[in-house]
Amino acid sequence: MRRRPGIGGLQNAAAARDQYRLLGENVAKLRTDLMKEQLATFRSQLEDFARKHKNDIRKNPAFRSQFHEMCAKVGVDPLASNKGFWAELLGIGDFYYELGVQIVDICLATRPHNGGLISLEELCKLLGQRRKGTREAISQDDCLRAISKLKVLGNGFEVISLGKKKLVRSVPTELNKDHNEILELAQGQGFVTVDEVQRRLSWSSGRATDALETLLEEGLAMIDNGHKDGRSRYWFPCVSSVSSYSASDAI
Repeated sequence: MRRRPGIGGLQNAAAARDQYRLLGENVAKLRTDLMKEQLATFRSQLEDFARKHKNDIRKNPAFRSQFHEMCAKVGVDPLASNKGFWAELLGIGDFYYELGVQIVDICLATRPHNGGLISLEELCKLLGQRRKGTREAISQDDCLRAISKLKVLGNGFEVISLGKKKLVRSVPTELNKDHNEILELAQGQGFVTVDEVQRRLSWSSGRATDALETLLEEGLAMIDNGHKDGRSRYWFPCVSSVSSYSASDAI
């Protein structure tokens, strides 16, 4: 018959478990301390890099994007505040604050035309026109970073992906899957018809009409009834090439 461990054996086993636990905690602490030390070194090197290349960071959009990626890898957010080391050295906080204000202005100015939905490409183009007299060139990455900081304004500014295209939404309208599919379909020629939506998406007439009418009511679409075939065209300025002229006039 197998003997059960006595009190002494149980105490020894408990003591051994405690020793293993303490050893594990010590190893974990050593690893944490080492990681903190490495991160501190990386941040110090990052600051030296920023001092050395501050002009390139300010003026070159591609260089600025790569700098942001380097910052993210060591847990540094140069946009977290308009004050402090990064703001004083690079003026990055002020740059994106100014960019955010201009993005809001453009979105408000073009809203009567596009219903609060504008392509990222169009937005960057209009920003470039507005900032012709400034030294810093801007990229789509700069626009995306500035828009991410506009979330403090509440449920309004959001970037929506439609295939390879990105749209910036500046109104709290919620777009469901049906709306997104119609917008993606409209990218080809700037408009769709009820028949085309039915055929291309295999929807019923009621489903297609309901989704299109909702987009029309929200101001995201315009309807054109002046065709001999009697089919209404639903135009979407946010994905249509005709939006450039009207948007430029708006701002």
